[in-house]
Amino acid sequence: MALLPVEEALARILEGASPTQVETVGLLEARDRVLAEPIAAKLTQPPFDSSAMDGYAARAEDLARMPVTLAVVGESQAGCRYAGMIAPGEGVRIFTGAPLPEGADTVVIQEDTERAGDQVRVREAPTPGANVRKAGGDFREGETLLATGHRLDASAILLAAAAGHAALPVRRKPRIAILATGDELVEPGTAPGVDQIVSSNPYGLAALIARFGGSPEVLGIAADAREAIEAKIGTAAGADILVTIGGASVGERDLVRPALEAAGMTLDFWKVAIRPGKPMLFGRMQGTRVLGLPGNPISCLVVARVFVVPLIARLLGRTTPQEERTALLAHDLPANGPRQRYMLARLDRKAGEPTRVSALPSQDSARITGLVAANALIVRAPEAPEARAGDSVRVLPLQL
Repeated sequence: MALLPVEEALARILEGASPTQVETVGLLEARDRVLAEPIAAKLTQPPFDSSAMDGYAARAEDLARMPVTLAVVGESQAGCRYAGMIAPGEGVRIFTGAPLPEGADTVVIQEDTERAGDQVRVREAPTPGANVRKAGGDFREGETLLATGHRLDASAILLAAAAGHAALPVRRKPRIAILATGDELVEPGTAPGVDQIVSSNPYGLAALIARFGGSPEVLGIAADAREAIEAKIGTAAGADILVTIGGASVGERDLVRPALEAAGMTLDFWKVAIRPGKPMLFGRMQGTRVLGLPGNPISCLVVARVFVVPLIARLLGRTTPQEERTALLAHDLPANGPRQRYMLARLDRKAGEPTRVSALPSQDSARITGLVAANALIVRAPEAPEARAGDSVRVLPLQL
């Protein structure tokens, strides 16, 4: 089977993927969830004209000449408005957030006044309408505030709460099962044998999946035996995505593909023209999308960033998962080979200057420390010519 271009592989993975079901969650559970419907305001904010400062509410026409002395006829506090109407020559003591009394249209800040008993002397006049927050100045009832597909952060949740919502309609988090394979693997915290290593990939993948809105489920480690792999695959029943790690190459002990096919997977493609990460597969199995990722740590997370993250976004109803951008190279790069390459890199942003990007010195797909140093991937198209310092290149933020 020929190597598939990255763009075609991604298109096949996303084809037919429809958003998950809608569920309603309370505001305290809404962080990082994705809206399934637009959110409109249930009320108007502010609901009334209010004061933006502590001071005195007055009529602008009474403040036309300075200085002026006004009769203080009452107070307006947040939650307890002045019930009367301001007459000519009158003022009302007012506090931040309090409703503006009827008849008033301006607030004089207290620093520009001198209070003496029931009178206040205004030394400096504000402009008409100063320090007043008009009703509906933030939003009005019925106005759409958040669009479908919006990822809910603290500010969005605050806005939804202010607009009168105690619960929000969101997409169910896609359930994503993660299965590592290999006799050489042991769980973190377990002392590896003389020929063994720690199984770290599932936990990095789980963090990446959760970061982008999925619900990860680590299935553990399957030994290099068909029966063991098939048994673990069975525990992923009902998952939206099954991600396997390792065992998808061509060696005699690479048993993941035959085990998946025995479990009912229909293979869509195997091997992609990507570096790192060529030995990956994609198929479908009883409603579950299966992605077989390589076992090298860098390859595993790069392939997950390129293919798994967009699939999660599609299942959540989001339309722009890749978020590629451009940056200026900080150094020369050699010509690329026949596979699309993703190079670990650092973006450097300085105020007033173009964003620059540098490839890390080591691109070893098994060198985990490089992932911590990287915050982006330089994307090099197949057969891309040599690039010079200052050239614009495609960049994919890692956002791990």
